[in-house]
Amino acid sequence: MSGRPAAGIRLVAAPLTNVAALVPSEEVLVEPLALHVAALPELCRLFEAEWPGWYGAGGRGNAAADLAAYASSAGLPFGVVALQDGAVCGVAALKAESIASHRHLSPWAAAGLVKASLRGRGIGTALLVALEEQARRQGYRAIHCATSTSESLLQRRGYRLVERVAEGSQDLGVYQRDL
Repeated sequence: MSGRPAAGIRLVAAPLTNVAALVPSEEVLVEPLALHVAALPELCRLFEAEWPGWYGAGGRGNAAADLAAYASSAGLPFGVVALQDGAVCGVAALKAESIASHRHLSPWAAAGLVKASLRGRGIGTALLVALEEQARRQGYRAIHCATSTSESLLQRRGYRLVERVAEGSQDLGVYQRDL
């Protein structure tokens, strides 16, 4: 686990939503990624497995470099990690830019990933809430997210669809939530 949080960082604890299937100790703790740099190799493997076309062999992305940037303790990008009983179960980042066609919007909830075996239990929501709080803390009035897979999560959190865009071979919904 970690030491003390960086100045100005409030820890976020969010109970999982599928309460009937859980024992009371199964709680998710969301903390700044900067407090858990030892988790970067595991997160790197998760990124490469989840997005092999981008982060895998021959891909243009560099998971290790992106995650190291998300482990910043101030400003953007700013990453958060979800832990359950001390084990990594998810990650997300608040970034200044996300998709090339929308550089005029900032910040972005991005790089959200929950281990496949733990999806559907509220961990993605806990990560998103932590990013929203961080954006608010940094003085932003809105947060954005582009996705092809998490639209229902964003809608449940009160995000509104701004537009649909084609990014590479993907059809993305661009969402915004006022803070």
